[in-house]
Amino acid sequence: MNAYLFCDYNGVVNISCLGAVTFFRVSKLTHCRPERQCNPARDRNPAKGKPLLRQGADGNFHSGPRVHRIFTWGISDPEGFYMFKEKSVAVVVPAYNEEYLLGKVIETMPELVDHIVVVDDCSQDRTVDVARRYIEPGGRVVLLCHKRNEGVGAAIVTGYKWARDHNIDVTVVMAGDAQMDPADLSNIVGPVATGETDYTKGNRLFHGEAWKIMPKYRYLGNSFLSLLTKIASGYWHIADSQAGYTAISLEALRLLDLDRIYKSYGMPNDILIRLNEKNLRVRDVPIRPVYNVGEQSGIRLRKVLFTIPWLLNKGFFRRLFTKYVIADFHPLVFFYLLGLTLTPGGFFFGFYLLLYRLLDGPVSETSALFAVFLYISGLQSLFFAMWFDMDYNRHLR
Repeated sequence: MNAYLFCDYNGVVNISCLGAVTFFRVSKLTHCRPERQCNPARDRNPAKGKPLLRQGADGNFHSGPRVHRIFTWGISDPEGFYMFKEKSVAVVVPAYNEEYLLGKVIETMPELVDHIVVVDDCSQDRTVDVARRYIEPGGRVVLLCHKRNEGVGAAIVTGYKWARDHNIDVTVVMAGDAQMDPADLSNIVGPVATGETDYTKGNRLFHGEAWKIMPKYRYLGNSFLSLLTKIASGYWHIADSQAGYTAISLEALRLLDLDRIYKSYGMPNDILIRLNEKNLRVRDVPIRPVYNVGEQSGIRLRKVLFTIPWLLNKGFFRRLFTKYVIADFHPLVFFYLLGLTLTPGGFFFGFYLLLYRLLDGPVSETSALFAVFLYISGLQSLFFAMWFDMDYNRHLR
């Protein structure tokens, strides 16, 4: 595709591609004179003598060794093209027995990524050998290895620590099973790189074909866990809690106690709760669900159905105590306590009365009314508590 740049004094560059004109803002990279056609391969930065802008095979414009990615915020947004800010980007690739798909993940990684941090979680196959083939002096692939299998959450945390210690501005997570579309990477990185949010998370459920593409049990189970995660984390606007395609800022990594993050499959749920405890902003980003590319899921449904709800239960009460008792006080704590006491109390008392009526004899009207009163009062308390929690966290988007 042929692309030509025309620059003006206002820092606006017009890219003409096949007759279509798109406007986007740029930083101080342009040194073209007004009303003069710029040749990206010819026009050079007078300070460094390097090509100012060049167009790669992926259609993106680059400046010397540093990539300035042009990304879109939305498909239908005609003004959604911006010059990517000067931010360092690392992608953490947790990998366990991914010898067949890891190479694809590395090879299709967009050029906006400065570092690809492959974290091998003590794989039993040739995953490490595959990763080593891509390591070269001055290259962007880094390999970190666990001495024992610790879980996907632990692998991500290892990559997070590397990124934090190397002062990486934006750290992304892309699994080694090639189930995360690299075409969505710029939209995942963008809001974090521009400081609009502290953490972005892919949402496959926004995709119109999600019901057809995703396995049905995954879709329904994910929706159920997403509902529980909304309540536990306080991020009521977030869905698809199990999606691991995320980006996090350096500031957020420095605030989190990474050693305490859950080390297994429930890591995406746990980190959302911990982000809310720190009052960090989280945003959903629509992504395309990817399945049937040769991936092999290590998720055991029976284990997940018990471990993640228990993890969310512990995190929920920890968040209430940390955020609404220690750091600040909010009466929603009392509403939650009342609701979690009265609702099950009224339910079980009513169930007892029903069994008594069926097996023994009639029950008094006052007892039945009391059971109904407990149950309804508990539900009202829970709804008020959720409403207060939603309103308190409304700004964390």
